[in-house]
Amino acid sequence: MLNRVRQWIDSWSRPIQVQTSSSESKKIQWVRIIPFIILHVACLGIFYVGVSWFAVTFMLLFYLIRMFSITAFFHRYLSHKTFQTSRIVQFVFVLIGTMSAQRGPLWWAAHHRYHHRFTDTEHDPHSSTYGFWYSHLGWFLNDYNFATRKEVVKDWLKYPEMVWLDRFSLIIVLLTAVSIYALGEWLAVVYPSLATSGLQLLVWGFVVSTVLLIHATLCINSLAHLYGSRDFETEDQSRNNLFLSIITLGEGWHNNHHYYAESARQGFYWWQIDITYYLLKMMSWIGLVWGLKPIPARVYEFSKIAQSSTKVNIFIKTNTNKSSTGESS
Repeated sequence: MLNRVRQWIDSWSRPIQVQTSSSESKKIQWVRIIPFIILHVACLGIFYVGVSWFAVTFMLLFYLIRMFSITAFFHRYLSHKTFQTSRIVQFVFVLIGTMSAQRGPLWWAAHHRYHHRFTDTEHDPHSSTYGFWYSHLGWFLNDYNFATRKEVVKDWLKYPEMVWLDRFSLIIVLLTAVSIYALGEWLAVVYPSLATSGLQLLVWGFVVSTVLLIHATLCINSLAHLYGSRDFETEDQSRNNLFLSIITLGEGWHNNHHYYAESARQGFYWWQIDITYYLLKMMSWIGLVWGLKPIPARVYEFSKIAQSSTKVNIFIKTNTNKSSTGESS
């Protein structure tokens, strides 16, 4: 019990990674995930605190800025290095991402790299072959996937601030919650016309926003391996899903990403909405990020969309030639 509580504060307090994937190591660790359970139960607080337009607006904005930090910096930057940035910008957005209560940045990136290395196999941390609930929730609630796989993120261990955020991510989350509560109390006094309060802003702006953010992100591990189209032939079950792309700012083009993960852009075609990429592109215009890796032309040659277009063009051209020579089609 004491060890579990210590892990709430310092996730590196147990330095040994469970090496064996077994039924025992994959059991849910109920004591350790008490904060996670409390977060979900606290959503019921909306019936007590009521609602205001400001609280809902704050909820949506805080959801969006943290989702961008997760998709752009935890995923495309830390996990795949699809662009470059300064150490200051790196720290700011990784800090915001850590406020999302999705464990530490190095833990997140390491497990994602492991996912790409062993996608949908028994070694994949959240393999879809174990079923929806395991790939969505069960995988990070057990001992097997608790520790940060440091050997996979050696390139980031040289930054002490990143290591600190990874170790003490829960402290960052708690400080975020306290700060939002304090903001709500201050607004209640200074701007009473907003009709909000510390408790209301805490429930809507932090609790509800964070739960929605967590599950939207987790849907990429679960639903994006079950529902959607497959524009590329990959050895895994990854799929492209427009709805998931909207709620995750572009992460739903998962089949594209698994076919070619080195690009900063995951919506490979103009109609595939990728808000994260659009924002990164705008940040590059003012020098906050640079070196956004593009999609090589060769990638499109293997797309089913491109192949279908080629077949249609050949069909049209063939029938046009037959018509011009008077042949029957």
